[in-house]
Amino acid sequence: MSEAAAAPPGASPDLLALFVWLSPAYPVGAFAYSHGLEWAVETQAISDLASLNGWVDDLLRHGGPFADAVLLAHAFEAVLAEDDSRLRDVLELAAAFAPSRERQMETLNQGDAFLAATRAAWPAPALEWAMGLWDGRVAYPVAVGIAAAAHGLPLPATLSAYLSAVAANLISAAVRLVPLGQTDGNRALAAATRTVREIAPLATVTPLDQLGGAALKSDIASMRHETQYTRLFRS
Repeated sequence: MSEAAAAPPGASPDLLALFVWLSPAYPVGAFAYSHGLEWAVETQAISDLASLNGWVDDLLRHGGPFADAVLLAHAFEAVLAEDDSRLRDVLELAAAFAPSRERQMETLNQGDAFLAATRAAWPAPALEWAMGLWDGRVAYPVAVGIAAAAHGLPLPATLSAYLSAVAANLISAAVRLVPLGQTDGNRALAAATRTVREIAPLATVTPLDQLGGAALKSDIASMRHETQYTRLFRS
């Protein structure tokens, strides 16, 4: 059911769709969310380049972004296998797998926006098949995984692009909040890229029954953000 583009043997896959979907210009509203980072900056848990690098690295390895990558991989594989039951399980788990109200809002709102934009401009039969199985809301990483599989994009590149986009959004928020200069922001992006290269392959081999996280301070930050007096971001 996938829309894989035919490529000559040995040719590189066409990744332009990923560049578009995961760019800051794609209308998912990612700029409005900080994943709890705003509270971390207010409390000085993040105050400079070193502390930002540590925060983002922990999230990519042990926090929500890595869990999202695992969910993305399982959704992708379920679509390729045309496995209705497996895909429903991933959809249900992803919608519930959030440690706070704001984090759930973040992933579901972005998932809704991603699917609306992608179904309108990048239609694919497999995408419609997947959406026909589920009448609930779809978490953002699962939406990306479904769309990537429906368009025949490679899973490793999709995972790397997704995690890089998440890290870039966090770093962009920190550049404005700390504040950091553009040079330090670029250094943080380079550090995050090295981490993404290391951990993205792990998401493809992590079973759902081992899904979890240990970035507890980030989870607490997202809960604290709900009652933060002054807020620039929705999460």
